Amino acid sequence: MSGNKASKQKPCHHCKNRPASAPPGTSMIHYEKFWLYRHCSSVQQRDRQAQKAGQLFSGLLAMNVVFLGSAFISSMIFNHVAITLADLWILLSILKVLCLCWIIYYLLGTSRQPHAVLYRDSHAGPIWIRGSVLLFGSFSILLNVFQIGYSAILIQCKSRVEIVFPSIEIIFIFTQAFFLWHHSKDCIQVQHNFTRCGLMLTIATNLLLWLLAVTNDTIHMEIESQLREVEQRFEGKAPFSHPCNETASCTCPNTTICKVFQKGYILLYPFNTEYCLICCSVLYVMWKNVGRRISHHHDPHIKPKFKLQGVVFGPLLGTIAVIIGICVFMMYQIQATGSAPNHQVFVMYYSYYIVLLPLMSVGAVIGTIIHALEKKELDTLKNPTRSLDVILLMGAALGQIAMSYFSIVAIVATDPRDLLNSLILSHSVLLIFQNITQNVFIIDGLHRQPFAAATEARHTQHAGEQAVASELPSEEETTTSSNQEHTQMSPSTEEEMKEEQNHEAYDQRRVNMLELGEEIRKVSLSYIHSYSHLSWKRRALREISFFLVLCNIILWVMPTFGAHPVFENGLEKSFYGYSTWFAIVNFGLPLGVFYRMHSVGGLLEVYITA
Repeated sequence: MSGNKASKQKPCHHCKNRPASAPPGTSMIHYEKFWLYRHCSSVQQRDRQAQKAGQLFSGLLAMNVVFLGSAFISSMIFNHVAITLADLWILLSILKVLCLCWIIYYLLGTSRQPHAVLYRDSHAGPIWIRGSVLLFGSFSILLNVFQIGYSAILIQCKSRVEIVFPSIEIIFIFTQAFFLWHHSKDCIQVQHNFTRCGLMLTIATNLLLWLLAVTNDTIHMEIESQLREVEQRFEGKAPFSHPCNETASCTCPNTTICKVFQKGYILLYPFNTEYCLICCSVLYVMWKNVGRRISHHHDPHIKPKFKLQGVVFGPLLGTIAVIIGICVFMMYQIQATGSAPNHQVFVMYYSYYIVLLPLMSVGAVIGTIIHALEKKELDTLKNPTRSLDVILLMGAALGQIAMSYFSIVAIVATDPRDLLNSLILSHSVLLIFQNITQNVFIIDGLHRQPFAAATEARHTQHAGEQAVASELPSEEETTTSSNQEHTQMSPSTEEEMKEEQNHEAYDQRRVNMLELGEEIRKVSLSYIHSYSHLSWKRRALREISFFLVLCNIILWVMPTFGAHPVFENGLEKSFYGYSTWFAIVNFGLPLGVFYRMHSVGGLLEVYITA
């Protein structure tokens, strides 16, 4: 008894040191060890406590890095004389070099160790996430190329750091995208604490890059808006406001290449913020999967695939919404980017939202009701990817919800009876309701088990085989009885009986084939009946999911490529003040853009599993 207990307490850290009595499979499990918990009585308990300690220390590392970078960014904003943008770029360059060293070590060292990656999380790093990493990473690399070209043209008034920093950024983006594409599903089983610290350092670096990108985007929007106010003031169409005090000593010359770099930089800037947020989400899932051991029943043998079968109205209505949205967006960009934005363009923009948002809300409510009627079992297995999806959906929705509530207060307190004010008020209320209903629909769908169509078909096939097999014994009995009668016949009538037997066998086979076809037809009709009984729910879920996917795509495109009426209409800005409202927009707008993109991924998961 004591010997068995002692053998259980002995850890299996290296395969070469495992006891001879242990089964072969135990050599693949590397339990975590941490110096604070060597006194624990069992290997499993020490493994769990060491895992918690490793997560705690790596989380503290990321927290300190984020606080340090946030202090630098805040100092740059409020006291740009003591802390300049170049100082912040130097700090971020150091962090990116450290992250690059760890990623290269992981690719060449950690992941190639024996039994390093025994398990892979099938839910982590789906194709749409990795595709988004490559897509936004490519745009971010192109953005840095434009920034290098723009800074090289204006080298007489630009610092050399503005060329070195984008160069390091290109190397960092390329290496990180390669790392996430190939290793986002890894459940690493060696060097747990070092891997967790490396992942958390990379997450903190991406968060700081996102925060810097949002800050710089705010500065660019502020300059454009203040320049527009200056033009309106000279034309007598706007009251006086305090313009930026900085001089325009470093302006782009009137050359085509400089204009291309400048416009490309402004156009591609939002993709950098999306890339940082996506990388943070994928890296967080990898951090949760460090040291995780997945049992066989976690990995489904039948993985649903994306198919466009049985959906008509969802793609049709979604395509119409996308086409109309593109037309509205182009008209808005043409008129709102002028020196004096037209009042009617805001009416058109908000009217489009007021028509589209109720349709999306009704679809999400109907989908949630269908989920309740479907009686599909809940997926209660531990899934870090799904937990992160829920957190990101709820957290990213706070951006649009917060901006909507601020708009409601501003409109109600001023003049809600005005046409434009009433449209903004309706838009804000509908946007809150749409975010809530869509989140409920997506989260409920993510927690449902996939529809096992292949399993049901397999059961139907087995039923058909059993039905056919039930007919075979009667056929064998008739054959056996005919053989017994044949042995009792006299030799004189043997030839005649052979001919009769051949005819009877032919007729019997024909009857059996007809009966077999009849049984197969009955089983097929039964399966079609049962399938059609469920297919209307599945078809409705797929139609709704696909419609919401296309709607969220167009609602992502419009603010991403420059449609910001929440700041350009001037109503909330005049109520809260320029700086306060810009801070609110700066918080809510990037989160709203990220919410639409992340909702597309969640809705595709619901569509596939429906």
